[in-house]
Amino acid sequence: MKTMIRTAVTAATLAAVTAACTSSTGGTRNPPPVRADLGAVRLVAYSSCDDLLAGLREQAVKNVSPYGFGGAMPMMSIARDARESVPQGKSAPEHSTTNVHEAGVDEPDLVKTDGNRVITVSDGTLRIIDTATRKITSSLKLTEHDGPGIPSDLLVSGDRALVLMRGGDIMYKTARPIGPPSDTRYVVVDLSGEPKVLSTIKPQGSYVDARMVGSTVRLVTRSQPDVTFPEPKGEATEAERLKANQAAVRQAPAEAWLPKIEITDASGAVTKSTVPCERVSHPADYTGTSMLTVHTIDLAQGVTAAGTDPIVLAADGDIVYGTGQSLYVASNPRWWFPVRPLPIDEPPPPATTPPATASAPAASTPTDSTPADSPVAPAEEPTPTDPSVPVSPPTGTATPAPDVPSTSASDDPAAPSSAEPSPMPTAPPEETEVHRFDITAPGAPVYVASGKVPGRLLNQYSLSEHDGHLRIATTRDPGDGTSSFSAVYVLKSATMAKVGEVGGLGKGERIYSVRFIGPIGYCVTFRQVDPLYTLDLRDPAAPKVTGELKITGYSAYLHPGAEGRLIGIGQEASEKGRTLGTQVSLFDVSDPTGPRRLSQLFQKDSGSGAEWDPHAFLYWPKTGLSVIPLTQREESGALVLKIEDSGVRKLGLIKHPTQRQEGRYAYQPGIQRSLIIGDSLWTLSYEGVQVNDLTTLAAQSWIPLR
Repeated sequence: MKTMIRTAVTAATLAAVTAACTSSTGGTRNPPPVRADLGAVRLVAYSSCDDLLAGLREQAVKNVSPYGFGGAMPMMSIARDARESVPQGKSAPEHSTTNVHEAGVDEPDLVKTDGNRVITVSDGTLRIIDTATRKITSSLKLTEHDGPGIPSDLLVSGDRALVLMRGGDIMYKTARPIGPPSDTRYVVVDLSGEPKVLSTIKPQGSYVDARMVGSTVRLVTRSQPDVTFPEPKGEATEAERLKANQAAVRQAPAEAWLPKIEITDASGAVTKSTVPCERVSHPADYTGTSMLTVHTIDLAQGVTAAGTDPIVLAADGDIVYGTGQSLYVASNPRWWFPVRPLPIDEPPPPATTPPATASAPAASTPTDSTPADSPVAPAEEPTPTDPSVPVSPPTGTATPAPDVPSTSASDDPAAPSSAEPSPMPTAPPEETEVHRFDITAPGAPVYVASGKVPGRLLNQYSLSEHDGHLRIATTRDPGDGTSSFSAVYVLKSATMAKVGEVGGLGKGERIYSVRFIGPIGYCVTFRQVDPLYTLDLRDPAAPKVTGELKITGYSAYLHPGAEGRLIGIGQEASEKGRTLGTQVSLFDVSDPTGPRRLSQLFQKDSGSGAEWDPHAFLYWPKTGLSVIPLTQREESGALVLKIEDSGVRKLGLIKHPTQRQEGRYAYQPGIQRSLIIGDSLWTLSYEGVQVNDLTTLAAQSWIPLR
C-alpha cells in the first residue's frame, strides 16, 4: 500500500497577465502586470517560456515525493442575489432566488428560476419546467453516456445558461493514478426556444468555483503538471524513487505545465489551444505542482473567437469569494500530518476506530444509530456536518510520532550503514494566502494585490469585503487539541496589507461559522459549548470583540434576519459537546455588547444540509417563512418554519412521494432545495419537484425528474 506524503503547499496566487495576444477579431491588450512586493507574496509574470520552464522545473523538483505530486484537496462555501432576466413580453410572478453570499453576485447551483421557468440539471440532463403549467416543457441531454451524469451546477443570465459539469478530481501523477481522470466541462446553452448547446469548453484540470456579475462569469479551474513518473523498479528505495521522479520533472517540457483548452462550437468544430507562457504568472514562493486558470465568459455574447480569455497562475487555490468589484481566491494550508510511507507490500495496521470521511462522521460523533443519551467518554471535538471540510487523520492511520524512534530495520543499529531512513517532512506554516482581482472591467480580471494571514479559513463566509477592506476569519491549530484559537484580520483591499486584527477567540476551539454584516462581524467557535462572538469592525485598525454568548451546541450557518436579528442553523449538543440534532436559533443582536438567544427550535436526532451548504437555506423576509432540508431517522423532507421577531415556530414538514427501487425497497427522497414562486412553495429532490401551497402547505403537483 502506498501512503502519500502530503508536501507543504504554502503558495497560492492570483496575478495580472502581461500584454496578451489580441484575438483575430480584434480587441484590446490587457495592461502589463502590476508588480507588488509584499514580502513572500510578490507576484510577477514569467519573462519568457525558457524562464517559465526553468522556474517550474526548479520548484517542482523540490516538491515531488517518491510517490509523485500530492493531490489538491478542495474544501468544500446573505442577501438574495439579483433577480434573473425574464423573457421579453412575459411578466414573472414574485419569486426567490439562490441564497448567495453577496447581493448581485450569483453563485452556481443545481436549480435556478426567473419566476416563469424552473431550470435544473441532474443526471447530465438539463430540464426546463414551466411554472404556469407545472410541466417539463423541454430537456437537453448533455452527457455522452447513459445512466447518472457527473455532478453539475447552473448559472443563468436571461436566455443563456452555463452548465458547470465536474468530473473526477485531480489525479495523483504516479505510475498507477488514483481516482478517475478529470472530465470538467463548461457548456453554454441557448434557452430562447428548444434548448441547444452553443459551445462546450473542456479545460484541463478540475473545476473549483465560479461567480457571475451581470452576465459575466469568472471560472476557476485547477490542474497539475502532466508529468508521468517511471514505474518503480523491484525493491527500489525511496531515495531511488525520488531521484527518478526528480529526473522526470527535470526533463518535462513547458507544455506539461501549460493548461490546455478545447472549445467545441455549435457546428461541432473543435478548437484546441494551450495557454501561452506570457499569460502565466507566479508568486515568489510556489511549488510548481499546481496551476490555477481563471476563465471569463460573458453569457450575453457567448464564447467568441477570443475563447475564455484565460490567465494562469503557478499556484493552488480552493476557496473563491466574489463581490461586484473583486474576485478573491484563497489557498488554505494543506491538512498536514507527518507520515513515513510504508513499503508497497506492507499493509497498514488495522484501524482501531473507523476512519472519518466526507460521508461518514468521525467515531466520536453521534450518528442516527447512537442514542443521544448514551454514556460517552469525554468528548473530542465533534466532526462538522460539512462533508467538504477535511477531517483530522483517523486514529487508525499508521503515523509514527516524530519524537518516537522507529523500530524499522533501517533504524536498527545492527542494520547496514547504507540503509536510509525515510525522511520526516517538516510541518508547513499554517497560513492562508488571499489574492484579489479587480473585475470591474470587461474581460480577464486584473490582479491588484495579495496578502497572507495565519491560520486556515472555514469557507468563503470567512471572507468579507467592506468599505475598502477585506475581513478574514481564521483558526490556528497547533495540533495538540487544546491550543487552537481564532482571529479576525483586517486587510486594506487596495494593497492587501494588514491594518488590524483581533485574536484570542474560542481558545481550544475552532470556527464553525462566520458572518459579516456591514461593520459588524459574528463568529461561532465550538468544542463543547458555542460562544457566539460579536465584533465591532468600524475602525479597521482596531477591531474588537464587543459581546459573547455561551450556549450549548453550535451554529454552522448564520443568516441575517429582520433588523437586529440573526438566524443560526446548526446542531444542539450536550454539555460534553455530543451533537443531539438540528437546531434553528434566533438571536437578538441589536445590542452588540449583549447578544442573546430569543428562541430555539430543536429536532432530535436529525441533520440539515443547510448546515454546510447555504444554497439549501431559504428565507423569505416578506413573511418570515424559512425552509431547510431535514434528515431524520425515519423520514426526510423540508422543514418549514416561521421566523418572527421574537421566535421560531414549526409550520410543517414537506415530504416527497416515497420511491421504490425496482420493488426491492422503499425510500424517502431527500429534499435539496426550495423556492418560492408566486403563492407556491417548490421543493427539489433528486427524484423530482413538488409544488405545495405556500399558506396551507398542501401538495399541489409532483413533477418527476427520473
